[in-house]
Amino acid sequence: MAESRLVDFIVAGAQKSGTTALDLYLRKHPELCLPWEKKELHFFDRDRYFVAQPVDYTPYHGFFRPQPRHRLLGEATPDYLYWPSAPERMARYNPAMKLILLLRNPVTRAFSQWNMARHKGRDPLPFLDALNAEEERAGSMPPELAKRLAYVRRGLYAQQLKQVWRYFPRGQTIAFKTEELLASPAMVLARIVDFLGIAPFPAIAGRTVHAYGYERAMTEEERQYLIAIFEPEIRELERLLGWDCSAWLA
Repeated sequence: MAESRLVDFIVAGAQKSGTTALDLYLRKHPELCLPWEKKELHFFDRDRYFVAQPVDYTPYHGFFRPQPRHRLLGEATPDYLYWPSAPERMARYNPAMKLILLLRNPVTRAFSQWNMARHKGRDPLPFLDALNAEEERAGSMPPELAKRLAYVRRGLYAQQLKQVWRYFPRGQTIAFKTEELLASPAMVLARIVDFLGIAPFPAIAGRTVHAYGYERAMTEEERQYLIAIFEPEIRELERLLGWDCSAWLA
């Protein structure tokens, strides 16, 4: 790929919020080029790529195989929203880049991430114990490992959005609730069409992916524990985006 051909948009988060399903939808659009080999490129959240200056973007660009029909290049790495230095790195790479964000109820998102960690053998702790251990783990583990167990910190969307908006104009970002993608993918894709300035999507069927079976349901004690943690953050998110997130606190 020519060095001048920059990546135009990124689905930047959040983890366990439907980004894989959205990636699959985007791959159906004839004007969009997404990485040919895999979904998550993990470039802007890998410190090793940014040690030397100027940054060598050749490894990043090597994942793309644009054809003449492709108007825009994009990728989906949900860790970018969470990783503090990623927004600045993305803005330095392409100040005109557009960011698409999917945000799930942080209470259910945290439980989903813990179930994934259990499924992959990453976390031996019961859920409440894992929540209580998060800060200690964050201080004692390398960030690359601690992020796998960041059940609460990944759900601090208002803080993360403010970090994004330090480097990108709000008009270059668009956010959806996960529930919107599940209930009305056509509506979400129509808004993405307007946001990216591309032709309408072809008719496509709804998708749900990476739905790991849970070893058990969340208890009411666990739910109320997380609601108490997240309520101020959710209220701030409502203010920032003009959303009604009362269902997340129900």
